[in-house]
Amino acid sequence: MPDLPDDTASSASPDVPAEGLSRRRFLRHVLAAGGGCAACALLGADLLAAPTGLEVFPSAAVAAPGAASPLRMSRARYWKPLANKRIQCALCPKGCQVGDRERGFCGVRENRDGVYYTLVYGSAAAARPDPIEKKPFFHFLPGTTAFSIGTAGCSLNCKDCQNWDLSQSRPEQLSTRHLPPADVAAQALATGCRSIAYTYNEPTVFYEYMYDTAVEGRKRGLRSVVVSSGYTSQEPLRALIPRVDAIKVDLKGFSEQFYSRYCSGSLRPVLDTIKTVHASDTWLELVLLVVPGISDDARTIEATCQWIRANCGPEVPVHFSRFYPNYQLRSLPPTPYATLQQCYQTARRAGLHFVYLGNVPESPSQHTVCPGCGKTVVERRGYTVTALRLKNGRCPGCGRRIPGVWQ
Repeated sequence: MPDLPDDTASSASPDVPAEGLSRRRFLRHVLAAGGGCAACALLGADLLAAPTGLEVFPSAAVAAPGAASPLRMSRARYWKPLANKRIQCALCPKGCQVGDRERGFCGVRENRDGVYYTLVYGSAAAARPDPIEKKPFFHFLPGTTAFSIGTAGCSLNCKDCQNWDLSQSRPEQLSTRHLPPADVAAQALATGCRSIAYTYNEPTVFYEYMYDTAVEGRKRGLRSVVVSSGYTSQEPLRALIPRVDAIKVDLKGFSEQFYSRYCSGSLRPVLDTIKTVHASDTWLELVLLVVPGISDDARTIEATCQWIRANCGPEVPVHFSRFYPNYQLRSLPPTPYATLQQCYQTARRAGLHFVYLGNVPESPSQHTVCPGCGKTVVERRGYTVTALRLKNGRCPGCGRRIPGVWQ
């Protein structure tokens, strides 16, 4: 297929030259001009209209012109000083080297006089209870809600991003709520949530906020779940894992070329993240977004499933998620259901026991079936659990243990 547009936005207004138009300049331009972008569509609406299965944000997630919240700076973790007040970030594999008064790729971490700061600590651009199945976690406290928070910024720039309004924005472009860690935990309890979810944008970029919130949540009996691209460095990942209870990793493709071309990243660190989480006591689930003509090649899907089986075993839950046109891939169609069914069959042939189809709420592949006797032990319709038949984490039919965190 032909090359897709890069970060210079071809959808900009005619009076703005396409060449050299950065993401920041583009967003500032359309916000100031009142253009018809997805960000502006949030204004005055309770929720962003989206196909079933996609994350949606409160209307306050994107600011009207001049309404962005003030920046709050907090000293960042995982960086080292260099000469001439430069620093090198060690949080994600990009290892950005940042000069004084400059920011890294994520846009939410800034060098001030040789000291690195996070600009999003305690600044929630989205905060609300969500069904845990929306993340998606299917083997972790099914039928419960997770108090979900996100900020601005991301360590990747995926052309198929479903949450680009947050992930590709800068802190000063969003209206945020000041929610320090203790307040997040308090709101989670007040809304009847069993867990806190770090989601919407990539949680690695608000690592300090996530880490401290997980600690506060655990003091109050709340679990923590991380919804991540997996594009993170090993040292901060290993420090975080004991503080959280589940991590979902998006395996966006299965080649270095794919990650370079469509995500501005690389594959190897993601695979390393998956292996590290799997080797720990923290629960792991995987998601593969199936994009027509880009990440739906049958041989690649088979190779991915074989890698998962070899490195994570047969019982890690794997979700094949339906793509809907968004961000820089608006010209593509939604993923055909037949393609998702083929992915499902490929995964089962590879020996994976728990395979699900996402963003297709009517599909029977939303249910959890016992690999031992074939009994349906968890039934779902969209984000709703309609039947939960497990007894102490075991199938009531044959007694087989179903892996997961069930209570």
